[in-house]
Amino acid sequence: MISLAEEKLLYSEIQKKLFYIIPEKWESIYLYTSIIDVRGGKPKGELYFYYIPKGIIKKKPVNCYEIPSLFDIDEEDYSARITELYKLMKALREAYTKRKGRAWSNLNIIIENFQFKVEYGFEDLANSEYDSYERHVIWRYKYLNIDFDSFSKKDKKIVERYLQEVHSHGELKKDLYIEGVYKVAMKNIVDFEKTLTVDEAIAQSKQEEIKKVPKKVKKQQVQQEDSENINNQILNFGNKPIKRD
Repeated sequence: MISLAEEKLLYSEIQKKLFYIIPEKWESIYLYTSIIDVRGGKPKGELYFYYIPKGIIKKKPVNCYEIPSLFDIDEEDYSARITELYKLMKALREAYTKRKGRAWSNLNIIIENFQFKVEYGFEDLANSEYDSYERHVIWRYKYLNIDFDSFSKKDKKIVERYLQEVHSHGELKKDLYIEGVYKVAMKNIVDFEKTLTVDEAIAQSKQEEIKKVPKKVKKQQVQQEDSENINNQILNFGNKPIKRD
């Protein structure tokens, strides 16, 4: 029987990559990836993760694809890091298949409360009743503890359909793996001391945008932002995960 040793090494590498990529102190990390086999072609899939920034007050989840803009990180370099992370997921799938004799189609990784948890799923994603967008909406609802009322009308219908299905047929079974994890100080994509928090980065970016506005229209636009109570999220990739081949 093939042991867990190879997979455990990959778990360690995945943790290191995630800890390196996130440019500020965090409370928890939630990652999703899928790998779909294509007959006569290369497998396709996607990867995204969110993290909760560390703080006394509960913070909103930060989408991994917002990081370059928020923290002024080179996008090409960052994209290469994400690609490396996805390659580790492929290697993990190969190792799991060797040991178990079957391949998973998707997995969730949750790092919180000093635990590293992996959930392996085996849905037939190629023939799923939910497309990639719908699966992402459902995933955010399940794992990020997002208030149902904050979803759009379209997304609420997706969640309601999913909840009705779970009520009728139950949750699909997953294979679980859990181990302890200890967050140690390590080299990061940027230095914490030189990095703004997400809130500070957003505030600074808004100030820089205001400075760029011509004086004649600056006051008018600022008043408009106040009156419309605009959401101060710089980029909204929440519903547009980057797909990977």
